[in-house]
Amino acid sequence: MKRSLIDILDFSVEEIEQLIKVALDISKNPKKYANKCKGKKLATLFFEPSTRTRLSFEAAMYELGGHVLGFSDAKNSSVSKGESVSDTVKVVSCYADIIAMRHPLEGAPLVAAQKASIPIINAGDGGHCHPTQTLADLFTIYKEKGRLNNLTVGFCGDLKYGRTVHSLIVALARYTGIKIVLISPDELKLPFYVKRELELNKISYIETDNLENALGELDVLYMTRVQGERFADQAEYERLKDCYILNEEKMKHAKNDTIILHPLPRVNEISVALDDDDRACYFKQVLNAKHIRMALILKLLAEKDVEVLDYISRCEISKLDDKKCSNPKCITNTEQELGQSFKLVDKEYDIHRCVYCEKKIK
Repeated sequence: MKRSLIDILDFSVEEIEQLIKVALDISKNPKKYANKCKGKKLATLFFEPSTRTRLSFEAAMYELGGHVLGFSDAKNSSVSKGESVSDTVKVVSCYADIIAMRHPLEGAPLVAAQKASIPIINAGDGGHCHPTQTLADLFTIYKEKGRLNNLTVGFCGDLKYGRTVHSLIVALARYTGIKIVLISPDELKLPFYVKRELELNKISYIETDNLENALGELDVLYMTRVQGERFADQAEYERLKDCYILNEEKMKHAKNDTIILHPLPRVNEISVALDDDDRACYFKQVLNAKHIRMALILKLLAEKDVEVLDYISRCEISKLDDKKCSNPKCITNTEQELGQSFKLVDKEYDIHRCVYCEKKIK
């Protein structure tokens, strides 16, 4: 398939470092890049609500001198008539040079990348992953701390459904000297497959439900909202939604150079009183996201004719003829004639997962 960004692991550490280098240059010399995408078109296919990500991509393309087309509501697309993801991207490939897609079904961008004739950027697929937010997070950490190695990073809040958390943890697992602190109630703990990624990369991590006790050792604190849209039980969401609220009093436990990140939108988990704290970097993340997405668009357009192994071809696929992915939010349950594919992710425990959504196969 064409070179795309579906998962953060699609890019090597060296490629991410180069993206950061370009993004830094863009932030310092914006006029230098004002016509880099002249005559090019970005299609934004957002089947799920978004403010920051969609506008960030659109601003990025406009500032590169390109054009934008697309939709921000699935009701305004042919999906409302029953069109498949495969057919949608085949059609849009005739109109645009690159596609940024957000979809509530996990694995949808992977399907899109398999079928499109132009690069696909995963702008978030359900609770699975969000690689361009991860690029923004890494870029922000690098700008604020001057490194991506030798850091203690705390993740607080909804670690079960937080796709930004999953992607960033997997990305950090490739760096040296990383320590991870997982702060959440039992109901919102990090999924096993992400923790297993840390174990396989020999990354030290601890789990706790106490934010105050963990703060003192953190270089980076990554706060998240409890994602009500992912809950099947609304009562459980109401019970957990305010489980952690970061405020000035709690930040007294943190180091003077600890930085606070948040993928946004914020609800109640960070007090607005902290917005003026020098350690608060969540609005800097927004600007950084635009610059790193500009660098990403440039990279993928420059490599648009590069063909790479299909993601499934890169995995160790097992034939499990009697198995089917049980995740109701997996694209395999709705996409027409899409076969089931399972990858062996852990030989020691004989664990197989759906290629599209990472659901463990029982």
